[in-house]
Amino acid sequence: MIIGIIGAMDEEVRKLKDEMKIESKMSKAKMDFFAGKLWNRDVVVVTCGIGKVNAAVCAQILVDDFKVDRVINVGVAGGIGEDIVPGDVVIASNLVQHDMDTTAFGDKVGQIPRMDTFDFKCDSSMIEAAKQACGNIKKHNSFVGRIVSGDQFIADVEKVRWLKSEFDAMACEMEGGSIAHVCYLNSVPFVVIRSISDNANTGAHMDFEKFVPIAVDNSIHILKGMLAII
Repeated sequence: MIIGIIGAMDEEVRKLKDEMKIESKMSKAKMDFFAGKLWNRDVVVVTCGIGKVNAAVCAQILVDDFKVDRVINVGVAGGIGEDIVPGDVVIASNLVQHDMDTTAFGDKVGQIPRMDTFDFKCDSSMIEAAKQACGNIKKHNSFVGRIVSGDQFIADVEKVRWLKSEFDAMACEMEGGSIAHVCYLNSVPFVVIRSISDNANTGAHMDFEKFVPIAVDNSIHILKGMLAII
């Protein structure tokens, strides 16, 4: 089994590469793909860059060029649920692209026209593995629920509240929904996991320099636990 790991930040990928036995490197679409062993599992680790198009291109390369059997996407998100605070982890049960809007044609906001599903559901066994792995994180809570994605940095409180009321979302970010979309089209099991940097809904915020090590630590703990299970 080959597992593709997509990181949202260079800092996360750098730490994973330090843990890896890198066997090869391929550059494509201005992204560097590192293949090798991570805790005795076959993986390909890559930073996708910001936004849905970058993330989608990255995921498709993992499918086409590396024939990955699973995809795990880790990174950062803004919290939406009132109980979610900086440092917490949200494991996606499913993902919706909140900036898809063809309501003029009678579709629901977030519905991709002519797509046979509204949301992209994460693999249930991978969700369970992530939940078990989160048991190793003692200082922060973990949640399972919907994550919404869009090519927008959401800082407006009213927009955050709309995402909550419209989608019942727990977190919002800019890549996971398109990775989920690509995995769905290719029938590749996946899961999206996010560390929460702030919560505009409650005003909670953590300084980025303080937050980055927490996010990286969360990712390492979760990935190490998951790779021992899946």
